Amino acid sequence: MKTKLIWLGHSAFQLTTPTGKVVYIDPFLSGNPKTPDAFKKVEKADYILLTHGHEDHVGDTLEIAAGTGAKVVGNVELIGLLKKAGLAQSQAVEFNKGGTLQFEGFTVTLVSANHSSSYKMEYAGEAGGLVVRMEDDLTFYHMGDTNIFADLEFYGEMYKPDLIAVPIGDLYTMGHFEAALCCELIGAPFAVPIHYGTFPALTGSPELFQAAAAEGSDTTVLIPKPGEIITLPETA
Repeated sequence: MKTKLIWLGHSAFQLTTPTGKVVYIDPFLSGNPKTPDAFKKVEKADYILLTHGHEDHVGDTLEIAAGTGAKVVGNVELIGLLKKAGLAQSQAVEFNKGGTLQFEGFTVTLVSANHSSSYKMEYAGEAGGLVVRMEDDLTFYHMGDTNIFADLEFYGEMYKPDLIAVPIGDLYTMGHFEAALCCELIGAPFAVPIHYGTFPALTGSPELFQAAAAEGSDTTVLIPKPGEIITLPETA
């Protein structure tokens, strides 16, 4: 079994490892108008990975953790706030930028993002991105909420991601033009757009992103629908 990767709308993903572990990234689900109804209630989760503390990323984390026993992984300040809000100490896993954690079937590295972070109006550390390396050699880089920054070129060289999740919504993150330049810096073979279309303010166009990336990079932009399994062409 290969890694199964599903975009759930906005910045949320569900990953299933080759050994059957279920991993959520930024599980904004029940309040997300783009998440299909079949995915709004979570019955099984082993890990929840968080990029930063904003409500549209933490989402249903505490409810999922309470109902499934999932480990919740994030930066030190955010995990501290979630523990104050009811997250069990035994389920809390904290690290910081540059740190790599080893779990059953995958590793996750916290890297930088150019964005703010708060949880219920309290400082939640710095926003980050997540480099997830699966045991079947798939490397997925979730950029979180970010603007473009020069270190992305180094991340491409160091981590060599197969697939990147790139925010394109504009206003709170970069728009499609900067997102396309990110593809050029990172050099991943595939990208998917995220953080767009959830609310009227997030006006980024995945088609414009796809066209701009094709002009300036060798990255192929895939545009999945929420709830759709993402299949990379060379593994189809």
